Amino acid sequence: MGHEMKDLNQQILSFNYEQNFKDQDFYVSKSNEFSFKLLNSWPKWEKKFVNLIGENFSGKSHLINIFLQNFKGIRTTASKITNNFLEEIKIYENIIIEDLLESIDENLLFTLINTIEQDNKYLIVSSTKPIVEFKFKLKDLNSRSKNFLLSAIEQPEDDLIYALILKNLSDRQISVDKKLIDFIIKRISRSYGKISDFIYKIDEISLKRKKPIDFKIIKEALGE
Repeated sequence: MGHEMKDLNQQILSFNYEQNFKDQDFYVSKSNEFSFKLLNSWPKWEKKFVNLIGENFSGKSHLINIFLQNFKGIRTTASKITNNFLEEIKIYENIIIEDLLESIDENLLFTLINTIEQDNKYLIVSSTKPIVEFKFKLKDLNSRSKNFLLSAIEQPEDDLIYALILKNLSDRQISVDKKLIDFIIKRISRSYGKISDFIYKIDEISLKRKKPIDFKIIKEALGE
């Protein structure tokens, strides 16, 4: 671990890490590379339906923003699917539904999927767990959910955690010694939500105290 972290420090110090930030500051790492490449390879997909899976704060919306910039389309959150939306999608080739939950209006979703399929359009649905694991009451919807190509964003690796922390702190003009970032990576849990909480806490503490970030502040932000 120590040696790897040292290599990573060198990389980041020499700003090689900038090369990994693609389109609008999206950091490509092992955990999200498959999804990044898949969305960027449109329309050369094995299936026209893609289920983008990842926990909150894992970058699903960020990837979708990049996709929409590159390829255009219409997007809504699952809770806002209405009959009107079924009309609106007619002029679009790419339809994106974010944050699908099992509590969705199943008939509307089924009609939406059918319409998209009949018109030979593309659909991206994002969710925190694979929709093939959802237990819909509509049998037809359950069978439709098997037609999606699954693209999961995995838990973050060290380099991604490093980049996310460094990027978020520098965006907030907070400077942190590299040794402290090593310390954080060894202790923080491998979860995008926890990383996001941690950055929020560091920001809050440093604003209140108006003093440089040290081990004490980091331990407090990590809840130690």
